[in-house]
Amino acid sequence: MGLPPVSTYKHLFFDLDHTLWDFRGNSRETLRELVGQHDLLARGIPDSEAFISVYEEINHALWADHGAGRMPKEVLRVLRFRSALQRFGITDNRLPASLSEDYLAQCPRKPGLMPGARELIHALEGRFRMHIITNGFEEVQQVKLASAGLDAHFDVVLTSERAGAAKPSQRIFQEALRQAGANATESLMIGDNVEADMQGARNAGWDHAHYTAETEPDLLATYRIAHLADLGSLLL
Repeated sequence: MGLPPVSTYKHLFFDLDHTLWDFRGNSRETLRELVGQHDLLARGIPDSEAFISVYEEINHALWADHGAGRMPKEVLRVLRFRSALQRFGITDNRLPASLSEDYLAQCPRKPGLMPGARELIHALEGRFRMHIITNGFEEVQQVKLASAGLDAHFDVVLTSERAGAAKPSQRIFQEALRQAGANATESLMIGDNVEADMQGARNAGWDHAHYTAETEPDLLATYRIAHLADLGSLLL
């Protein structure tokens, strides 16, 4: 697929988790730390990887409920740990809240980025206005950007919490354009999630680049990139 002239795009809107910030790696590192800090092996967890597998399965399902408006974030944050512990027969009423508090304190401060993310941002800086559209929680996403040293590179950081709508809703894309002072024809969405990022951008009338490092390629995407460096090659 040939890219339109670079001048076509003036605004680049990035997803954050799994696209720039290494959500999976940072989360798993934090969960391994929590297994040790809370002595979960002595409570019946066979090993860290078993706990991570169960937690991720439950967390994914609960996030779907949150995105559909069926679950407040405060409930999600504790329920994901309570449900994971229950799978291993652990019913301590205080432990889930303690794990949730420590996870939220530690995980967003992990600085891990997806391969090539930092190099890409530095290469694009000054050539395009760059922004973030994320379905994450406001205070958590801001900490992630600051901890990874990326916060100074983005003009608009729009979370679903602040926008009052989550991707793929057109409302969050429209609000992002409003805040950035942009229009759809000069904007490119870059993300990993087929439904939230790609379908959302299509519905909003934006061009979109699917980052396929952790997902199957979206054949309907305007562009498909296997590595973030590929985006730099296309745009520059």
